[in-house]
Amino acid sequence: MAKRKGMGEAPMRLGASLPGLGDLPFAPGTGATADPPADPADTAVPGHLGHRKRLRERFLERGGEALADYELLEMLLGMAQPRIDTKPLAKALIARFGSFSAVIAAPINELRGMDGLGDVGITALKAVQTAAQRLARAEIRDRPVLGSFEQVIDYLNIALARERTERFLVLHLDARNRLLGEDMQAAGTVNHTPVYPREVVKRALDVGAVAIVLVHNHPSGDPTPSRADIEMTREVRAAADALGIVLHDHIIIGNGRHMSFRREGLL
Repeated sequence: MAKRKGMGEAPMRLGASLPGLGDLPFAPGTGATADPPADPADTAVPGHLGHRKRLRERFLERGGEALADYELLEMLLGMAQPRIDTKPLAKALIARFGSFSAVIAAPINELRGMDGLGDVGITALKAVQTAAQRLARAEIRDRPVLGSFEQVIDYLNIALARERTERFLVLHLDARNRLLGEDMQAAGTVNHTPVYPREVVKRALDVGAVAIVLVHNHPSGDPTPSRADIEMTREVRAAADALGIVLHDHIIIGNGRHMSFRREGLL
């Protein structure tokens, strides 16, 4: 009598001939689940699995000063774009704009010209810029502006120092010289912003300001006032005085430098 095919052969072990079974998220027969990946960013791209983790660990243990500009940028972009190696992109951005702060302050249209960045990466950069501005603004809210001059300068540097065109800002103050709010009156060219003294004073009246501080930036980086700056300041002061509003100061922001009309005896 012929032996049936397979008779006498060893019984097949469950799972032995099922390819891929070992890849399931449990061990057969045990019911135990395997540990999930620690972080999607660590498993996204072979070749830099540990690098991004080491950056985070160094940042958490030693603070942001332990990272170079490109490393901080790389870590930030890695959170926005976890499936790509962001180190080359971070280095390209630093080479193009010069520093971490210059990258996050760069105009959106210029950032869009960088290969591999995309809207997700741009949004991450601009979110950091906005967060920095709000943190700096919080430092001067509900505090006398004249008694917090250095904090005011820090905020204005973040808000204006890297702008490519002139912008004219007015800080509105209450009777205790606390910040009521700010008003971007005008934006101009690289070396000129049209300012209308009556409009400045009218806006101050509208918001109930008792005093104001004028601020504008010089994209050249040199905060030295021009003759037009000095004349405009005198016109605003005359219009404000006529309506009982105090012009406390006019501050010009350069790149890492500033000039106060009051401290220079020009007001």
